[in-house]
Amino acid sequence: MVKTIQLGSCVQVQGLFVRKGAQGRIVVRVGDRLFEGFPVSASAK
Repeated sequence: MVKTIQLGSCVQVQGLFVRKGAQGRIVVRVGDRLFEGFPVSASAK
């Protein structure tokens, strides 16, 4: 499943979900790198 996370005030990363992290964060994989951040909520349609 593809997830989008917020790394900083202006930086977002989209990648494959790996696992839940601490304090509501999630980990995603982009290629061979792992990123941990807060999930971005889905936009209204």
